[in-house]
Amino acid sequence: MKILIIAPHPDDEVLGCGGTIAKHAKNGSEVYLCVVTKGYTPDWSEEFLKNRPKEIEKANKILGIKKTYFLDYPTVKLDTIPQKELNEAISKVVNEVKPDILYIPHKGDLNKDHRLVFESSLVATRPANHKVKKILSYETLSETEWGQPIEVFIPNVYVDISETLGKKIEAMKAYGSELKQYPHPRSLEIIEALAKKRGSEVGVKFAEAFILIKEIVG
Repeated sequence: MKILIIAPHPDDEVLGCGGTIAKHAKNGSEVYLCVVTKGYTPDWSEEFLKNRPKEIEKANKILGIKKTYFLDYPTVKLDTIPQKELNEAISKVVNEVKPDILYIPHKGDLNKDHRLVFESSLVATRPANHKVKKILSYETLSETEWGQPIEVFIPNVYVDISETLGKKIEAMKAYGSELKQYPHPRSLEIIEALAKKRGSEVGVKFAEAFILIKEIVG
C-alpha cells in the first residue's frame, strides 16, 4: 500500500499523523511525504535554514518515510502563488506516487497555507486525475484549534497509535527548532495530551484523529 502525506510546512506531518505514519511503515506500507513550503531569509536565520534539512531527514528516518518531495514554495506566502501552479505541483507528486491513502491538512486551520494546500490536494485527486482510495484530513496543533469557528475539526476516523506514540514524540524532538515549552500547543506534553484525549474518545490509550474526506469502497 502507498501512503502520501501533504504537509504545508515541515513538522506538520509529525504533529498531524506522526504515529499513523510510523504505524503504516511498521505494517509494510510505502510512505511518502510532500513538503510544500520552505523558510527564507531574513524571516528565518541562515542557521535555521541550514539545519532544517537535517531535522527533516532525521524525523523521516524515525517515522520510516521512504521519500520526501520538496515543492519549495515560500512559507506563509502561498497566497502569492497562482492556485493553478500549486494545483499542478501537488498533482505531479500525486501522479508519481499514486497513493492509496492521502493525508492532508484541515480546511479550517488558522494558517492560510494549510487551507490552500487542502484545496489544491482535492483538485490534484479529482477522480478524473487519480483514484485515491481514501483521503483523510489531519489536525495540527496551534493551527487547527486556533482556526475558523465555522470549520471546527470534528473527527470521524481514529487510528490507535498506542504502539507508535513513542516514534511520534521522537520525531518531534528531531524538529528541535519547532518544539516549545508547556503550555504551548507544540510542547511534548500537549502532543501526548492530545493523543490521550483522542484515545479516550474511542477507548484506546493513544490515538490520532482524522476527518474522512472521501473513500472509495469496492
